[in-house]
Amino acid sequence: MAAFKSDFLNVLNERGFIHQISDAEALDQAAASGRLTAYVGYDATATSLHIGNLISVTMLHWFQQTGHKPIALMGGGTTMVGDPSGKDESRKLLTSETINSNIQSIRSVFSRFLQFGDGGNDAIMVNNADWLLDLNYVSFLRDYGRHFSVNRMLSFDSVRLRLDREQPLSFLEFNYMILQAYDFLELNRRHGCVLQMGGSDQWGNIVNGIDLGRRVDEVSLFALTTPLLTTSSGAKMGKTASGAVWLNADMFSPYDYWQFWRNTEDADVERFLKLFTRLSLSEIAKLAALGGAEINEAKKVLATEACAILHGRAAAQEAAETARKTFEEGALAEGLPTYEKPRGTYGLLSLIVEAGFAASNGEVRRAIANNAIQVDGQTISDPNYQVVVDDITKVNISKKKAFLVRPI
Repeated sequence: MAAFKSDFLNVLNERGFIHQISDAEALDQAAASGRLTAYVGYDATATSLHIGNLISVTMLHWFQQTGHKPIALMGGGTTMVGDPSGKDESRKLLTSETINSNIQSIRSVFSRFLQFGDGGNDAIMVNNADWLLDLNYVSFLRDYGRHFSVNRMLSFDSVRLRLDREQPLSFLEFNYMILQAYDFLELNRRHGCVLQMGGSDQWGNIVNGIDLGRRVDEVSLFALTTPLLTTSSGAKMGKTASGAVWLNADMFSPYDYWQFWRNTEDADVERFLKLFTRLSLSEIAKLAALGGAEINEAKKVLATEACAILHGRAAAQEAAETARKTFEEGALAEGLPTYEKPRGTYGLLSLIVEAGFAASNGEVRRAIANNAIQVDGQTISDPNYQVVVDDITKVNISKKKAFLVRPI
């Protein structure tokens, strides 16, 4: 028996997206009764979104697929302030030119998940700079600031955790939650938006928006948050030795993206298939039932399906074929990540770390001790091994990672 009346909440519930809902019964009834409009906000702090944003973008996809209208809100205004949530220090302040450039770079990702247009449930992209940058400060304080309790704001995680760690919180950042709440009010006025979605760290900010809508315009608004992504071992998802997993192909290649999913921990395969692919639940159940070494086949499906959504089916299949040739045939496959170095001799440990395939020399030493490092097919046992860069050299790290060293 379905847990909810609406297709939207049933899909999210079955696939593991739901962490908190402000009024589940009322939201379910509204979603079952007609088309809703919901939004997720994205600040433009970099030229690409990262994999931590993927769960909310995917949630907007399912919102649209179940008949509703999604809004991707770009934070042209809020990025100038900086969200303190989950941070121990202030974000670097960006110029409006940089922010606008970042927004243009980010836009392309959304078309892989949402259908934009002029139809009833077609997605739209909105920029909060359109209303935030023209606000009169004193008028804004009088009209909206009086509805916020500082006592309550201090209790929210985004503020409390920073203060508990005795890290400074600027007055600029303290204003962020007020601006986010005002975004919700503006989107309701302009587009009839009644639902804001985001990660669980945004709960306090979203609830502020619900309260502001009720106090100022007497409207009923809703919040829905997802769990923060961690692996089954407790690690924060989305970090690699070389840094963040970006969604733009020019910052993180389709092959690297495919490999990221291929290296999923066994215990996370079913959960990630539900969250990050569009396979049916019955197909996912069959893949999740695979045991032993066969679980690797499920990981390949996860990698290919997730990569196909973001980068297209052709790029996903090319990445899968590159991996097959590299790790199953031992071939020098085209498409592997390439690290360029001047001709010469280099220590293997530092070479692997510089290329971004390990976080430290110690990590490489441990891999060598476990016979997990190969150079051109030769297993390396000496941590002082020197790599002669004179031709293309292939370095394998365990059975899951490989890259080419190319002389320049």
